[in-house]
Amino acid sequence: MQTETMTRPLEVRRLGLLSYADGLALQAELVKQRRAGEIPDTLLLLQHPHVITLGSGAHEENVLVSPEERAERGIELFETGRGGDVTYHGPGQLVGYPIFDLKPDRCDLHRYLRDVEEALIGVLAEFGLEGGRKEGLTGVWVGDRKLAAIGVRVSSGWITSHGFALNVSTDLSFFGTIVPCGIRDHGVGSISEELGRRVEMEEVEAAAVRSMEAIFGMQAGAHTG
Repeated sequence: MQTETMTRPLEVRRLGLLSYADGLALQAELVKQRRAGEIPDTLLLLQHPHVITLGSGAHEENVLVSPEERAERGIELFETGRGGDVTYHGPGQLVGYPIFDLKPDRCDLHRYLRDVEEALIGVLAEFGLEGGRKEGLTGVWVGDRKLAAIGVRVSSGWITSHGFALNVSTDLSFFGTIVPCGIRDHGVGSISEELGRRVEMEEVEAAAVRSMEAIFGMQAGAHTG
């Protein structure tokens, strides 16, 4: 159990719907501020309009739609600085960007990835879902359906950015525009689909804050828009 002296402050910013470009710019600024010690560890919670993102390990063949079809469906495309392959973001998906300083005792990328997965497994548990991992793959699954994708960046000074995308009430048909994370032999799912009812984003945001606090030994103090 975390003691009070071990607990680090966490600022949570709930930003609603934010363009991917604005999300990138905000992260870059906050990483600088976190590195300089001007802000505490910060968790951004938001949704993006329809967008396909290409990580550092992306393969172009995993984007299955032409520029013309993307334009017709209102889907942007961005190359981004996170790890991983191709992902989709859109309304109904909770995107979390932790801007955390992993020093002094969490300077381990693999541990950080597993901790983010564990936090998301905790979120699913609050809704009665048994989330898990698949060997050799990053993310969180319920059965053979991937509910959460993770793609992170750790910059100089062990400051994190990018993060996770958890399908809450996402229109899963948009995943047909890509090969999600390059994985062809498993499908995708959402919390709402698994439960057979619509789950509100605010419920999942609150669960995400609680789970991140528990896994990372933090205490949220500010919840801002």
